[in-house]
Amino acid sequence: MASENIYRIINIDEHSITAKYIQLTNAIVQAVEHEKIEKDYLLPSINEMSYELGISRDTVEKAYRKLKSLGVVGSIPGRGYFISKTDFKQPIKVFLIFNKLSAHKKIIYDSIVRILGEKAAIDFYIYNNDFNLFKKLIQGRKDEYTHYVIIPHFVEGSDLANDIINEIVGGQLILLDKLIPGIQRNYSAVYENFEQDIFGALKEAIPKLQKYRTLKIVFPAFNYFPDEILKGFKAFCKEYVFEFKVVNDIGSEMIEEGDVFINLVEDDLVILLGKIQHSNFEVGKNIGIISYNETPWKAFILNGITTISTDFKKMGELTAQMILHNEKAHIEVPFSLTLRKSL
Repeated sequence: MASENIYRIINIDEHSITAKYIQLTNAIVQAVEHEKIEKDYLLPSINEMSYELGISRDTVEKAYRKLKSLGVVGSIPGRGYFISKTDFKQPIKVFLIFNKLSAHKKIIYDSIVRILGEKAAIDFYIYNNDFNLFKKLIQGRKDEYTHYVIIPHFVEGSDLANDIINEIVGGQLILLDKLIPGIQRNYSAVYENFEQDIFGALKEAIPKLQKYRTLKIVFPAFNYFPDEILKGFKAFCKEYVFEFKVVNDIGSEMIEEGDVFINLVEDDLVILLGKIQHSNFEVGKNIGIISYNETPWKAFILNGITTISTDFKKMGELTAQMILHNEKAHIEVPFSLTLRKSL
């Protein structure tokens, strides 16, 4: 079989945040696997590939080096790069789609990539909590992968997400971070129990909370956080008789002595810290702060901000193991309270 024009079978996807050199590597590997290019096929020079695809020389060079390390490509001085092996199979192909790439989501991603390493080709997408973009990305790639790993968080359209996910009929489906109802096929999950988690963490913090008067959870009117967080928060306050308030806009909220603020969004935490800075209150004494989701910098701000958080590193590790071993399970990730001086 004659080899195809390679530029017809390479697609650099601008929607993907997978590094372009990895995209190029995966495209050439896939072309080899599907027998679209033959053994000894002479690849374009680095300069030519760079020009034709509109990517940097460094990107092409890194892709060619990666292909050499995989044993797919060889090189001869004066001749260039060529396909040296066509019986290569990369059995694991992962479609990884996150709602956003925050500090804690990066911890999940890094854990998955660290464990899978060279064993898998990963295409990574971010849909920015936009249901329409999520739908477009899923429907365009629902038949290409051995594994689909999805974090399903949306500002709007969450009630339709199950319909889109149900269109994926091949591969192993893994829901990450959150369970959603209405999935009709068998699937795996590595998830948080949002209602139970916040209830349990606040219960553990009662000795510190008792010196405060009112618990305020900052829950923006338009957000992607599950309502189960609010249910767990309200259930705790009612059971343990704490005054409480749901704050939709931290910018307009009055700060009063005896308040404890539970922040879900990093931007809201920054606004709160700014408001406290211009007040006479002292964090950890007459104002308390609890931040959702542990990140390294929270250990240092204000001598330490108390956090309630799942173990994102563990979430990524469990997901990678599911992918490697095709495990079918629903695993709830541990959730913990880290007490620091802000409380």
